Amino acid sequence: MTLSHGSLFSWPLPTCPRPIVLIGAGGIVNDAHLPAYRKADLPVIGVFDVNTDRCNQTAEKWGVRAFDTLERALTVPGAVFDIAVPPEFAYEVVRQLPEGSTVLIQKPMGTDLQDARRIRDLCRTKKLIAAVNFQLRFAPVMLGVRSILDSGLLGKIVDVSFHFNLRTPWELFPFLKKLKRCEILVHTIHHLDFCRYLLGEPKGVYARTVRHPDYPELASVKTSIILDYGQEVRCCLSINHTYSFGPDDECADVRIQGTCGAIRVSLGLLLNYPEGKPETLDYCTKQASWQHVPVGGRWFPDGFMGIMSNLQRYAAGEDPELITNVQDAYRTMALVEACYVSDAQGATPIPD
Repeated sequence: MTLSHGSLFSWPLPTCPRPIVLIGAGGIVNDAHLPAYRKADLPVIGVFDVNTDRCNQTAEKWGVRAFDTLERALTVPGAVFDIAVPPEFAYEVVRQLPEGSTVLIQKPMGTDLQDARRIRDLCRTKKLIAAVNFQLRFAPVMLGVRSILDSGLLGKIVDVSFHFNLRTPWELFPFLKKLKRCEILVHTIHHLDFCRYLLGEPKGVYARTVRHPDYPELASVKTSIILDYGQEVRCCLSINHTYSFGPDDECADVRIQGTCGAIRVSLGLLLNYPEGKPETLDYCTKQASWQHVPVGGRWFPDGFMGIMSNLQRYAAGEDPELITNVQDAYRTMALVEACYVSDAQGATPIPD
């Protein structure tokens, strides 16, 4: 079987794009949201942020309106609201949305499972068309992975692993210092979500997340996780954000093994972040040696294009499924919660 690579790496854009209003003007908005919407020619009306200077600077940089109050931002007719605020403020912003709004909520979905439940239930009560921004599913390289798997070339998946050994510049995210939960909640949540997307719901989880002396103000920066998918599937994540011995030995690798073939991915965005390196995708089968698939686009900004496109297309009836709807996102938050419960319970003592 020959795989065609022509349209693997992008999600179709909405036929009639709706205006976007951003709530939040932080680093991720300037580094990913706004570049994505400009690249996709999705119209952005304006932005609101409680930090007036940051709001005005962002608006001037991108040529959009700076709203002076949240109330004014939420009155734009027909807008899709893109909420990009720290997780502890997500519920309050959702609470003020007009009933029936279309909204993209930045991940994580609140600070913990209780918060996620409140947000999910509020979205139901207000009849919102709501998705959560788990945009790794829409990263071009991961759309390529999904296409290869859907083709059947790999057979049944039997092994999934994430192995990261890199330096993340945590200093770029000062809001993390006040969070009681850090690494899994704000980073590895993407990879847990993608595991769910590939394999469905795990039976359970074993997890340990730890600190590093260079980052005493952060709750955790390194994580090991095993997801239980039964006796025939191994799924594990080994995440080290504190490797500081040069770029030559850094990696952000994803490996997927099936009964008939295998995939290897490098998430280059995470290497030398935020500049990043190229993202790569290779696959092989028992009948054919390794093939390199040129990847069109990158996780940032293209993943943000894809998730906003899916939301707008679903709202317009063009897509049959809202991929990261709030109920699905709630299940990812439940998996995150299970990781923290496992971490708190600790390891099995070694017998005498």
